Amino acid sequence: METLVTAKEKLTEKGFLDINTPNIDYIEEILRLKKEKNAVLLAHYYQIDEIQEIADFVGDSLALAQQAAQTNADMIVFAGVHFMAETAKILNPDKKVILPDLLAGCSLADSCPPEDFAAFKAKHPDHIVVTYINCSAEIKALSDYVCTSSNARKIIDSIPKEQPIIFAPDRNLGDYLNKETGRNMLLWDGACMVHEAFSMEKLIDLFQEHPDAELIAHPESEAHMLKVAKYIGSTSGLLNHVKNSTKNKFIVATEAGILFQMMQENPDKIIIPAPAKEDNTCACSECAYMKMNTLKKLYLCLKYELPDIEVDAELCKKAIVPIQRMLEISK
Repeated sequence: METLVTAKEKLTEKGFLDINTPNIDYIEEILRLKKEKNAVLLAHYYQIDEIQEIADFVGDSLALAQQAAQTNADMIVFAGVHFMAETAKILNPDKKVILPDLLAGCSLADSCPPEDFAAFKAKHPDHIVVTYINCSAEIKALSDYVCTSSNARKIIDSIPKEQPIIFAPDRNLGDYLNKETGRNMLLWDGACMVHEAFSMEKLIDLFQEHPDAELIAHPESEAHMLKVAKYIGSTSGLLNHVKNSTKNKFIVATEAGILFQMMQENPDKIIIPAPAKEDNTCACSECAYMKMNTLKKLYLCLKYELPDIEVDAELCKKAIVPIQRMLEISK
């Protein structure tokens, strides 16, 4: 294990402080440090159960952005992936924002390189740009509006019908929204590996075992999955649907981290993860990036306030405009 000095030197390479922590009660120490430093812990539904249990707020991308925009805490600890912590920093340029692991990225955000997207945008100067929040600060700065899966329909419907739109980076969400809104948005060819990992063949087998189950899916899923889903919605939408439904059994096509909250809220209902193409221990689709955050990394980042998220001041000024437009429309 490293000393603090060498751990700091290797922070960029490793993504976290790799320091030995013998005999530490992580939960007790995290709660103590949070209080001592007036820090708020925001966690996404896809985080490991142990982190969700001690977070001050657990939510989807929209709710987390809203919480980040209105927090009175001195420090924001973001248990999520890099673009989420970056969004919190854009909304709070004067606050310290820390992330347990800098390398907790996003396959969808990675599928939209800023230079390539800027060139794509330049070819369509009459289009305005709506981007899904799962993208880098550089992409947000090239956008007119940011949206989440919770409010994408509302954002797009607020734009005049005759106005051409580029939608990025998720082609599956964009295709779903084109069908829902009757638009013909120009789609960037990006995708989330988690939501493209579901196996239709295994799903058919699962339906044969559970013919009374209802399939519900996140709109980042592929079109063939959405075609057979009985309900399509954002992370929070899926949670609300299960809670309010009279159905008792659900097959859930999104990242498996949502199952923790879903089962907490619906202990008498049967929740089954949609099967992934890959054979893995959970037989479900998990985001490896979301699962990179651990209690140990969370403790170390709170203790040493590293890794911290920095966003260039000029980039912040540009990127905050489409985010604020989204928050205003979403009120």
